[in-house]
Parts: sequence; structure tokens; C-alpha cells
Amino acid sequence: MIVIVMGVSGCGKTTIGRMLAKKLELPFYDADDFHSQESINKMAANKPLEDEDRLPWLDALANHMIVWQNAVLACSALKESYRQRLSSKVQDVEWVYLHGSKEVILQRMKLRQGHYMKAEMLDSQFASLEPPTYGYHVSIEDSSEEIISQLVKRFSNAQD
Repeated sequence: MIVIVMGVSGCGKTTIGRMLAKKLELPFYDADDFHSQESINKMAANKPLEDEDRLPWLDALANHMIVWQNAVLACSALKESYRQRLSSKVQDVEWVYLHGSKEVILQRMKLRQGHYMKAEMLDSQFASLEPPTYGYHVSIEDSSEEIISQLVKRFSNAQD
């Protein structure tokens, strides 16, 4: 089972993904770690990525997921076509969509340090977002502990 924690930048994918992986005793991967340096430079310069930037990255992640087999992946996966591409090579993908207001996410982004994705890019994230009609939708208004409690209950059963 691959659990993909998705949503716009700043919604808490990495934090929730790491915590969930620890609780489920699964490896954790952050899709940001797989971006090319060219893409990182582009985002750091406040330029949104285009599909031609993302498609090779998504394909590489899909190939990694075959090898991982059981893991938690934090990945924006903003568009349905991206989600389809990511899950095209593995059978058991579970989706967690972290959602919240632009205002809350913007405040979080302003507080984080050292990330190449700046708060000014949030509008482009929301403009690209196609919320999934499936998966487990989680409000980021809940505390991290409450979110993890919900997710552990859901995915502990899926692992059995």
C-alpha cells in the first residue's frame, strides 16, 4: 500500500506524512526531494512549474513507487492527470487530501524557513488544484495529532 498525502504547498503534507509513516511503521518519502535542480530553481524564483516540468518528475515517482511497495509519500498531486500518472504503475494507492483555507495555509507558509516554495506561489497552487472526489479528505483545521489519529485508524485496518 502506498499512501499519498496530497494538497497545496504549505498544507502540511510533509509533517503529516512523516508522522503517519512513523505510526504505520512505513518508510516516508517527500516528492520534493525528487525534483530536478532546474525545477527547484524555477520555484525558488517564484515561477510556477508547468506540466512539462512535472511530467518527468511524476513518472520517476511512479517508478519509485513500484520499488517501495509500502510507503507514505508526500506529493502535491494537484491535478487529476497527475494523480492518474502517479498511480498508473501500482495497484494499492490510498489518497489523503489535506485541505484548508488559503489564509491558514498562507500564514503557515510565512512561518516556515528554508523552503524554496515561497508564499507568493500559493495562488498558482490553488489555481492548479483539482480536488479529488475520492480518497480521505482531512481538514488542516484539526491538530496534527487529531489528523494522525484519524488516519491511523483508517490505514491500520488497510494494512491487515
